[in-house]
Amino acid sequence: MSSTFTLSSLQTHLPSTATAAADTTATTTVTSLPIPSSQSRSKETWIESLRSKTRSNQFREAISTYIEMTHEGIPPDNFAFPAVLKAVAGVQVLSLGRQIHAHVFKYGYGSSSVTVANSLVNMYSKCGSYMWDVCKVFDRITERDQVSWNSMIAALCRFEKWELALEAFRLMLYDNVEPSSFTVVSVALACSNLSRHEGLRLGKQVHGHTMRVGDWKTFTNNALMAMYAKLGRLDDSKALFESFRDRDLVSWNTLISSLSQNDRFVDALLFLRVMVLEGIKPDGVTIASVLPACSHLEMLDAGKEIHAYALKNDVLIENSFVGSALVDMYCNCREVKSGHRVFDGILDRKIGVWNAMITGYAQNECDEEALLLFIKMEQVAGLCPNATTMASVVPACVRSEAFPKKEGIHGYVVKCGLEKDRYVQNALMDMYSRMGRIKTSKTIFDSMEARDTVSWNTMITGYVISGCHSDALLLLREMQRLEEEEKYSHYDDIEDMKQLSLKPNSITLMTVLPGCAALSALAKGKEIHTYAIRNMLATDVAVGSALVDMYAKSGCLNLARRVFDQMPVRNVITWNVVIMAYGMHGKGEEALELLKNMATEGARCEGVKPNVVTFIAVFAACSHSGMVDEGINLFYRMKDDYGIEAEPDHYACVVDLLGRAGKVEEAYQLINIMPPEFDRAGAWSSLLGACRIHQNVEIGEIAAHNLFRLEPDVASHYVLLSNIYSSARLWDKAMDVRRKMKEMGVRKEPGCSWIEFGDEIHKFVAGDGSHPQSEQLHGFLETLSERMRKEGYVPDTSCVLHNIDEEEKETLLCGHSEKLAIAFGILNTPPGTTIRVAKNLRVCNDCHLATKFITKIVGREIILRDVKRFHHFRNGTCSCGDYW
Repeated sequence: MSSTFTLSSLQTHLPSTATAAADTTATTTVTSLPIPSSQSRSKETWIESLRSKTRSNQFREAISTYIEMTHEGIPPDNFAFPAVLKAVAGVQVLSLGRQIHAHVFKYGYGSSSVTVANSLVNMYSKCGSYMWDVCKVFDRITERDQVSWNSMIAALCRFEKWELALEAFRLMLYDNVEPSSFTVVSVALACSNLSRHEGLRLGKQVHGHTMRVGDWKTFTNNALMAMYAKLGRLDDSKALFESFRDRDLVSWNTLISSLSQNDRFVDALLFLRVMVLEGIKPDGVTIASVLPACSHLEMLDAGKEIHAYALKNDVLIENSFVGSALVDMYCNCREVKSGHRVFDGILDRKIGVWNAMITGYAQNECDEEALLLFIKMEQVAGLCPNATTMASVVPACVRSEAFPKKEGIHGYVVKCGLEKDRYVQNALMDMYSRMGRIKTSKTIFDSMEARDTVSWNTMITGYVISGCHSDALLLLREMQRLEEEEKYSHYDDIEDMKQLSLKPNSITLMTVLPGCAALSALAKGKEIHTYAIRNMLATDVAVGSALVDMYAKSGCLNLARRVFDQMPVRNVITWNVVIMAYGMHGKGEEALELLKNMATEGARCEGVKPNVVTFIAVFAACSHSGMVDEGINLFYRMKDDYGIEAEPDHYACVVDLLGRAGKVEEAYQLINIMPPEFDRAGAWSSLLGACRIHQNVEIGEIAAHNLFRLEPDVASHYVLLSNIYSSARLWDKAMDVRRKMKEMGVRKEPGCSWIEFGDEIHKFVAGDGSHPQSEQLHGFLETLSERMRKEGYVPDTSCVLHNIDEEEKETLLCGHSEKLAIAFGILNTPPGTTIRVAKNLRVCNDCHLATKFITKIVGREIILRDVKRFHHFRNGTCSCGDYW
């Protein structure tokens, strides 16, 4: 007696609206097919002709034969029906299949032939019918054989009802029906679509069954290989591949595509070579699988060889997937014109080819070309964009000046019904972040049903570029928390597993480390460094460069240099970061020595060479170290010695170098001889800062008025001129500047300082009393101020407006953000602990003076980083030597 696997046992899994209605869109009917002329033939001849055409995949001819046979009055039987039903499944016309089903009942084969019933199950599943129809036919089979179960399990897999397919397999075994190789193929597919834990558990049992029964058929092994690869056990898939000899083209393609999809690109290329050496001829699937390896490894020459092979085999170049992969390979290797030539040569351009070309343009920031091709795809080719299209179009819209209304593309995404796609959501999050609308990005992030690592990286990056560094660190902490939960959890759905596959990668770390650097969050930075070492990410050049920057900006120059020295590979960014680090710490000689080492190493082994940014870093180092002659000489030699043309930023740095050293007139003259086409805003800003330091009112006014013309909305220009007037006691002029600033709606950026304590970053804003310890901090500073006065401290109130009395001025000075942060550090950390504070503006004269006295009184080292450089305070002195 057969076990009961009935409609009723499945209906809880089916949608309530499921019906067995006919496919009204299909217009082909039995009577509408052409009827060929024929002479009278015997029934056996008709049926043999029908079966022969079906076996030869001549499905339409087979159906025509069936129609003519019935018109001749020859009744179909249990040999004719399986043949014609297979033909109907081949052309996939459901309405036609229903009519044949009606004939089955008419001629009395509805329940008498298991072969006919099996053919009906297969036909309904392949013709896109409801699962309801398939189950009804299967339920009516009284004596189910191996083919019945195989057909039902395969049908359930087509409907992606993976758990039901496995339940059917269990009932098949319970019914004492021996599984075949075809059963194993379907069951392996079902296992591969479960969660990793459950899929591997059941998949290994299926594999064990094949070994017990000695099923070593090639297509069985191919299915098991694909299962292991999809469940993340690539080495098991590879071991299985190497364990049997009768490997066919599908075996090689399965392994090569699995390696490529799991980022094992070198292995994929190696196995392609072995495949060719063994005499297996690659097909379109092989080429489309291996080209991404050339793309990611930027192996242009290997990609060209594969392209040449494809050209020699016309069938390959006609394959749409090969065309897409070739376009992607050339564009990823920055050969966009070559990619476009391939695109132009493809006659049948499916949407994948268009997407590859649009993505290639967008990745190479050819944004207008990407947008024009997108329009052409819709208007000329008549193709509707999919998620891949929009994930590339959105970034192109953000960057393109030809597309001013950026939000419009979001509306178009909604119109296309793609707003819930994860890849499109990632692109939209990035778009709004770059538009300064970080709250909108977070709203999209919070609404996502499934977030991958890219989603988290995009949101973290958004916070960083928006200056919300604390939020970036909090989000990383949440990401790590979910990663820990994933380690100890099993998920019932493979999509759940994918959603929570949140392991921070090199992009996550290189994105969030600048946040640690900006906030001087040394403890968090060290924690990330430890994570990088533990997960083999510390050797990544981008992560290493970010670590050097983080340690340098946290005041740990020795640790920054140690990371730099241990990096196996350094790029120009790494060198620039470490040179800038020495400059910020006022160590100009070491920065110049690093420049020489960089140039020597680059010349000796064709490594990196100094670029435009390198010299900006070196000039800044010379400026903070008072190395005027060395900086000027380098400025005039850099074209001849290094092949670098002077740019506006170089002039701005040299103006700062001269001005900081008191050579304000020379700095002014240098601006006057700048090439007329250069943007001089940076140079005038440097000169204005120098005039503030050296109280040069005349040139300061010239610099400020030029800046008001070039950058009327930048608050610091007004503040610096006002401070110049205040220092010269020109109070009316100082008030006029402040009044003008107010009239124009220009607001000064408030002074803000950060200090790390425990797992938190504490933020202090000048004059703000919102911190929980605010009252205690102000009280402590007042007491400390009294002790400082006894040591000789006299507050510098020169830059505080004159219309308040001296006591109020001193009270205002006590509320400066860096003083509040330093006080917090003293009160909350053990004696002797180094205090590290970061500030968003230049430290004022009074705070610099006061901090020297504080270190002497409390016996602490205080490291203060302002917007320009580092100040290491110890025993009443500062590392800058009062030159900043």
